[in-house]
Amino acid sequence: MGFEFVALSLPPLVIGVFAAMACALPGNFLLLRRQALIGDAISHVVLPGIVVAFLVTGVIAAIPMMIGAAGAALISVLLIEAVRRYGKVEPGAAMGVVFTAMFAAGVLLLEQSDTSSVHLDVEHALYGNLESLIWLDAVGWASLVDWQALVLLPPELLRMVITFAGIAVLTLLFWRPMALSTFDEGFARSLGLPTGMIGLGIVAMAALAAVAAFDAVGSIIVIAMFICPPATARLMTNRLGHQVVWSLFFAALSAVLGYVLAGYGPLWLGASDSVSAAGMIATVSGLLLGGAALFAPHRQS
Repeated sequence: MGFEFVALSLPPLVIGVFAAMACALPGNFLLLRRQALIGDAISHVVLPGIVVAFLVTGVIAAIPMMIGAAGAALISVLLIEAVRRYGKVEPGAAMGVVFTAMFAAGVLLLEQSDTSSVHLDVEHALYGNLESLIWLDAVGWASLVDWQALVLLPPELLRMVITFAGIAVLTLLFWRPMALSTFDEGFARSLGLPTGMIGLGIVAMAALAAVAAFDAVGSIIVIAMFICPPATARLMTNRLGHQVVWSLFFAALSAVLGYVLAGYGPLWLGASDSVSAAGMIATVSGLLLGGAALFAPHRQS
């Protein structure tokens, strides 16, 4: 039992937890700025950039993926401005059209590309490949203190740990300007703070989390974790620091409960097959938000 858990369940569980927390952390500021759907937009925009990066380099690697995602984001901004200005379309509608078109283009590229050698196809773009991120070289709990075994962990785990740590450090370093510009942009501007750059930095952190988590957990979890844990945390408290802590807790809880229920829930109910971990994690995060909307102390504030 110990061997099976450490080798087959522990790595994807930890990856899911760190991916959820990495998305939830910038999601708090996007939510308070009324820009929560930017996380949804980012997850749509990055797909064609990631696919093009793979087609050019032939490998799934962090730096080409980031460059491809950044290029796709730039193109999307230019397209939104062109649609808005020359088509005289309302900005929200322009964003919706461009984001949907970009995601559809990414799906078409995936379907027409040879991605048989890597975990990159339409299914993984939506659901990720969390269940397949196993640690076959583990021999039990002792492997957690065995350096030779640790270096053979799925690379997605280290990537998500570093991504979460980097976003957490940036959040701590720039906590005061981020908080000021989020709650009172005019006052922050009067203090000389570059509010535009701060807003761009928050979006950049969200993009970093989305790109790092994309091929591991898919767009479903990325979208859900940007919105659900911060929104649930907001119903628990009116203090930003407490909200961030609550959001990390709800993100981790969603990942753990979702992964366990996806693997064992159907078996407990008599079914023979498990269900998608990504789908179940997103479902649990939505259920937690629903529970908070009914019973949280600040649900009416």
